[in-house]
Amino acid sequence: MAEAKEGDEVQVHYTGKLEDGTVFDTSEDGEPLSFTIGEERVIPGFEEAVTGMEPGDSKTTEVDPEQAYGEHREDMVMEMEKDQIPSEVDPEVGQQLQLRLENGQTVPVLITALGEDTVTIDANHPLAGRKLIFEIEVVDVAEGDGTAGGEGGNIVTP
Repeated sequence: MAEAKEGDEVQVHYTGKLEDGTVFDTSEDGEPLSFTIGEERVIPGFEEAVTGMEPGDSKTTEVDPEQAYGEHREDMVMEMEKDQIPSEVDPEVGQQLQLRLENGQTVPVLITALGEDTVTIDANHPLAGRKLIFEIEVVDVAEGDGTAGGEGGNIVTP
């Protein structure tokens, strides 16, 4: 059997937990997660953990924040006036909203605190700053050409 390497498409079942054992995501109730190693569609620490595994292999791995969703950044937490929130929204702590940036792009934010006239929002990923623990089982490895991202195609000359 082939070990998973860059360019290979892998299928895995996984359960992601926080250090206190809280499950934040799992594929166990459905289809396995499928991705190509090297395309950066999953967090780096998860991709690194799967690399070298073979179908049928299982492991538990810890992924530090730097290899997951990054450290929690205070510069992504901001206080804004309540009147900047649409009137049809009744803000509550824990509520997720979309913040429209000047360039028109939207970013998900979480309300973390309410003041008399202010709302504190956090644009960090909810798992930023957290160590993640994954239980991983490789279901299948489809051998690729050793490259990711569509490089190294079959056509060499026009």
